[in-house]
Amino acid sequence: MNETSDDSPLEVDSDESKWAAVLARDAAADDVFVYAVRTTGIYCRPTCPSRRPRRENAEFYADAAAAEGAGYRPCQRCRPQEVSLARRHAQSVRRACRLVEGSEELPSLDELARVAGLSRFHFHRVFKAVTGLTPRAYAAACRSDRVRQALTQQATITDAIYEAGFNSSGRFYSGADRMLGMTPKRYREGGKGMEIQFALGECSLGSILVASSEKGICAISLGSDPEQLLQEFQQQFANARLRPGDERFDAWVSRVVAFVEEPGIGLSLPLDIRGTAFQQRVWQALTEIPVGRTISYSELAERIGSPKAVRAVARACASNAIALAIPCHRVVRTDGALAGYRWGVEKKRALLMREARQADATTLSGEEAAP
Repeated sequence: MNETSDDSPLEVDSDESKWAAVLARDAAADDVFVYAVRTTGIYCRPTCPSRRPRRENAEFYADAAAAEGAGYRPCQRCRPQEVSLARRHAQSVRRACRLVEGSEELPSLDELARVAGLSRFHFHRVFKAVTGLTPRAYAAACRSDRVRQALTQQATITDAIYEAGFNSSGRFYSGADRMLGMTPKRYREGGKGMEIQFALGECSLGSILVASSEKGICAISLGSDPEQLLQEFQQQFANARLRPGDERFDAWVSRVVAFVEEPGIGLSLPLDIRGTAFQQRVWQALTEIPVGRTISYSELAERIGSPKAVRAVARACASNAIALAIPCHRVVRTDGALAGYRWGVEKKRALLMREARQADATTLSGEEAAP
């Protein structure tokens, strides 16, 4: 698990993008730069609650030292010369996460709070805000990662279950299908016994691979090299029985390709979603973003009830294996710039441009039809 990584989806490579972050009081920008106000001689964090200056009076510096070197003094409200509260919380939670990851049993809440240097109640609230999960759910996700590894290394499934820290096989099996996307035995055998229908095709974005289990679409991948798409897919289901699709599956593939060309038709398909509880919350929220609309990582984090878990949300988007149907391409940075995309930023830009044109055309058509 790496929910508390320092990787950030925020990139502020121009003064205008920095100013947008200041206007939004974007917490992800707090450790990236400070802004100074010429008329007051004071510099602040982007999240400072003070009244915003006029744009022409604001200038930006990489850090507190640079701002003070230019003659500015720190704001007494946001104290930009000190480590930000968000970073202090992230550091505290990171210490607790390392303890969880290294323990066979979930440490008590008191023990985790002590390691984090916070009160018991405050720790629980901060941990959930930063990671998007409760400490117990985080521990379960860590065990899920360990059991995936153990299933390929231990002599028996039972050994793998206990090696991963599950107290009983019953608790593990009750959530195994959702966690692994298949039975433990099939996962251990690389999907042996599973039937996966798949199809490789071409669309205006390049090559596309669509795959389905008996539950629904389990992969949609975009690329420029069909052989590479197929190779990556075969590695994921090394021992599954891969076969061409039936008539129903062919209809699903046609809908996927049609959606690429004409996003306004929508894309509602049965999905076989495999991921942690947090990832599934993020992916579900993604499916609710309308065609032609985008939201920021911060807005998505707020939408799932974890406003401080921006980095974790970005990683969940990057982990999505079902392009288009789970539209992670509709998430952008706070300033509207495009962040990374698993299948390439250019494909993301092309998809958003098509969806925007489709939405504009639909709006114009509705206006013309109005009396």
